[in-house]
Amino acid sequence: MAATGVGAYNRATTDEDGAGPAMAEVEEPRSVQDSLQQIQDLLRRQRVVESLARREGEGRSGELTDRQPIVDTLVHKRNEVELQARLDALHPADVATLLEALPLEERLRVWQLVKADRDGEILLEVSDAVRESLIADMDRGELVAATGQLDTDEIADLAPDLPEEVIADVFRSLSAEEREQLREALSYPEDSVGGLMDFEMVTIREDVTVEVVLRYLRRLDELPANLDKLFVIDRKGVLGGVLRLDRLLLNEPEVEVATLVDRNVVSFRPDEYARDAAAAFERYDLVSAPVVDEQGEVIGRLTVDVVVDYIREASEAERLKASGLREEEDLFAPVWDSLKNRWTWLAINLVTAFIASRVIGAFEESIEKLVALAALMPIVAGIGGNAGNQTITMIVRALALGQISPDSARKLFTKEIAIALINGLVWGSIVGVVAYLLYGNAALSAVMVAAMTLNLLLAALAGVLIPLARRWLDRDPAVGSSVLITALTDSGGFFIFLGLATLFLI
Repeated sequence: MAATGVGAYNRATTDEDGAGPAMAEVEEPRSVQDSLQQIQDLLRRQRVVESLARREGEGRSGELTDRQPIVDTLVHKRNEVELQARLDALHPADVATLLEALPLEERLRVWQLVKADRDGEILLEVSDAVRESLIADMDRGELVAATGQLDTDEIADLAPDLPEEVIADVFRSLSAEEREQLREALSYPEDSVGGLMDFEMVTIREDVTVEVVLRYLRRLDELPANLDKLFVIDRKGVLGGVLRLDRLLLNEPEVEVATLVDRNVVSFRPDEYARDAAAAFERYDLVSAPVVDEQGEVIGRLTVDVVVDYIREASEAERLKASGLREEEDLFAPVWDSLKNRWTWLAINLVTAFIASRVIGAFEESIEKLVALAALMPIVAGIGGNAGNQTITMIVRALALGQISPDSARKLFTKEIAIALINGLVWGSIVGVVAYLLYGNAALSAVMVAAMTLNLLLAALAGVLIPLARRWLDRDPAVGSSVLITALTDSGGFFIFLGLATLFLI
């Protein structure tokens, strides 16, 4: 049955003796949020019933106390049957989303109800932080069984989080060909094409007919996912072109493959950056593409689903780094783990806050003489911070897409300065008018215009130079960028505004 919003299907369960349904058919949820609410309601109900049964057993002696284990067992069984039915009705990706949204105790409780043959798929879908908690709850045999169900490229994705003894057991269970594939997959960095490629592909020769190819495809157990083209190779396995499935299906059986091959192929090397491949997939609207070695031999393929996952994960990582977080965090992780993830840039932010406070402290006399300065200076700093974050976001994105060269950097710098100058004059004038209406001081309004313009120029300068300098130092330009730009525009904004006010108003 097709799902609406989540991958699901309805299933009825029967009681132990098969006499009839133990529960009503599971209603299909409209969204993952609905599923989460239903499962949380079941867990809450189970806790309440267990608590009542335990309290009744403790409060009486004799027969009721003896029956308490039976009551608890029946309550557990009924709720677990319903919980498991709802979990079975969900796609592994939706189960992963549910697990990420549950506190640790409830998460592990639900995890125990997941069918063992789905463990590996779900471990692939959950975040790294949540995966760590699930793996810690599994024994060696469970981990080997879950991992053994996956393809070699998927095993390579899980390998960094698995104990060495589990990897060794899984490795011994693979065939010789799969072992070689796993070695190759593990040899590439996670952010490379080789780290994303899979080995499920269909290769054909060009000196055969369409009929031969179709017969070959029918003999396969199943076709690889996202198959939109077949890779045409020679006797040495060197890529010669691709045959699109639509051309294969729309031509007569006696037509030779050589006449249908597309020689203009977008292919990748395993050591290329994954971000470059992702950009190519977006640019050329690719569904799959071959991965070739130095000799041009096909060694794997890249598919759009993996690329989309990479883009999403890279985007999330970039947002986390921009906020000063070192890594993705489990919402329900222990307090100490969360503290370690956050305190580095909080410590830096504390230092910059002290600097900003000392800047203000240096102009205490000016503020005492003109109290309006205390009310207006946050405006200058706040607008500067927002403008700086806009600039730095654009620059970090351009760097990630490889759009900035030394020549273009100069033009970009000039453009951002011009934008900052215009914004400063326009918005500074608006704020200056408001300041005049509030305080009736024309000189104060002029200082507001000047301070706003200068701080926006500072924000533009920092927004361009901070990420470029980090890239030049071979550092991630996104890491802590928003923290740095906010600190600079706050201190700089206070200094510029209060300094101008001291010079011209006091």
